[in-house]
Amino acid sequence: MEQKHHHSEEFHERHERIWFMFIPPLVWAIHLLACYLTAAVWCAKYSSSTDGFMTVRVSIGIYTLLAIAVIGALGWVGFRRHRHLSEDLAYHDDTPLDRYRFLGLATFLLSALSAVATLFVAAAALFIGNCN
Repeated sequence: MEQKHHHSEEFHERHERIWFMFIPPLVWAIHLLACYLTAAVWCAKYSSSTDGFMTVRVSIGIYTLLAIAVIGALGWVGFRRHRHLSEDLAYHDDTPLDRYRFLGLATFLLSALSAVATLFVAAAALFIGNCN
């Protein structure tokens, strides 16, 4: 028990920001907007093009890879924070370390949810054949 309190005194909460855990859903929202705008602009300007919808699909694929990379990196940071300095994963004490680890868990879970949502957005490009 003393060891846990010893480690919790090392954390200074003024350096922690709660907004960090909202970045993965923000990345998903930007990805959704980019995919929608790309498809909308393409269909408005080039719907009669012989290229078909492949340009939009490639663009959405690139957006998806970038979004999943950013979300994955943020999820990894959250996971490392969650596992920081402890084998015991319970949050019984109201200490800076427990709050730090809880925010890490929340970041990790929001990253997982955002990754699934990003993949669902990208899956729509697989099923849309053209602008009609």
